Amino acid sequence: MSSEIEMIKDPGLPAHVHRSMDIDPKAAQRAERQVAILFILSALGTLLLIYSYVFVQDDIFIFIPVLGNMHAQQLGIGMGMAIALFCIGAGAIHWAKTLMPDEEVIAERHEFRSDDEDREEFVKTVKEGAAVAGLGRRPLIKRTLGAALGLSALTPLLLLRDLGPLPKDELTKTSWKAGTRLVTDPGDRPLRAEDLEVGAVAQTLPELAPDQHRTLNDIAKDAVLLIRLRPEEFNLDAERLSWTHEGIIAFSKICSHMGCAVALYEQQTKHLLCPCHQSTFDVTRAAKVIFGPSARPLPQLAITVDAEGYLIAQAPFNEPVGPSFWERSS
Repeated sequence: MSSEIEMIKDPGLPAHVHRSMDIDPKAAQRAERQVAILFILSALGTLLLIYSYVFVQDDIFIFIPVLGNMHAQQLGIGMGMAIALFCIGAGAIHWAKTLMPDEEVIAERHEFRSDDEDREEFVKTVKEGAAVAGLGRRPLIKRTLGAALGLSALTPLLLLRDLGPLPKDELTKTSWKAGTRLVTDPGDRPLRAEDLEVGAVAQTLPELAPDQHRTLNDIAKDAVLLIRLRPEEFNLDAERLSWTHEGIIAFSKICSHMGCAVALYEQQTKHLLCPCHQSTFDVTRAAKVIFGPSARPLPQLAITVDAEGYLIAQAPFNEPVGPSFWERSS
């Protein structure tokens, strides 16, 4: 056995093969430029993210064909973040593989706690390694890396802006007010009572002035379902019944559980159903919850008609629409 052990020799490390960058200054400069270009692309990706987040918005930017502003904003944010993270990683890898030291080092095993001399030697080695890496001798890489890292640090700060400021009373308001006409969605066509047959359902939005622009945030809060029943089918108190017109009743389309669209109407049972979590609301009893996780009825919009016979709102919603939020009392 001992003779066999003696025959085993330490193979050692293979002969070191120098890279072209180690012996050719032009190749080293070319690699340096490539790393710098990757860092510059990373910085440009971060700028694309910031531009898309700040300027490409639904209500303050010109319309972008095909995609639409909201899709263009999401695409810009995603592409910008992908380019920024990929290029800064690719640049660091390319720098390490082409320009940083490429010599093999053998470290003998030792006790966990090194003596003071070894610790001092380690600090000295780290400093020498930083010098050998060439960061001080390669200002182009140093500047582009600083720009890429500096801009990328802005990304979380920018995206965290969505956590504040507090919305104050914005969540309690919609575009509905007394006298606002109900218009079809889509189409923006004013509705008369005779446009709806018994059992019919229509999705509506508030009519806007010619100079106003409807944002996605407005649509998310303003959507209303009109449903026509026979007046004798309602089981409402006098006040709620006065909010209807000739059997037409209006409710917010936004579920009071998680904010999904209450888009299913069962004509036989006169129930509204939210397809997300199956909250079910009884239309005849002012959208009272009869099944599912929702804890509140759908807000009702009081309606009537104007002098021309078009359906209008008597007042804003009787309560905030949608799910619960921090400032809401119930």
